[in-house]
Order: sequence, then C-alpha cells, then structure tokens
Amino acid sequence: MAAATLTSKGQITIPASVRAALGLDTGSRVEFVDTGKGQFAIVPVTSPVLALKGVLNKPSKPVSIEDMNEVIATQGAGKR
Repeated sequence: MAAATLTSKGQITIPASVRAALGLDTGSRVEFVDTGKGQFAIVPVTSPVLALKGVLNKPSKPVSIEDMNEVIATQGAGKR
C-alpha cells in the first residue's frame, strides 16, 4: 500500500506507483471525490470539456426550432 505524509503547507507527494496507475504526469489535475464515511477517491481529470470541441460532426443541414419542437411533441417530451 502506498502512503504519503502531509506537509505543514497541506501538500502531499503522490507516490510514483499511484501516479503511474492513474496516468498522472507533471501538470496533471486530480479531483477528490467524497465516497462517504470520511473516505475520498483520487480521480484524474483527464481533459477539459473544451477538448471535446469538434468530436461530433455538424449535421448535414441545419435543424430549425420548428423541427426540434415537432420531434419533442411526437417523441413525447416529459412522457415516461
């Protein structure tokens, strides 16, 4: 089991084995997720949401508000 010591400035060094397992490198960001009962998970923040720009292709033709409203009406938005 890997362990770290908290400094007087509230900092820790993540052990090399943990950094490798999480795929962390210099400048990587992590989130601390509360899992309950005083425990946290360290989760790597892999990329900013802006990195997703361009992942999806633009539709071949623009979709109008009227078309959107029609689909919402026929697909039963809010119906379960």
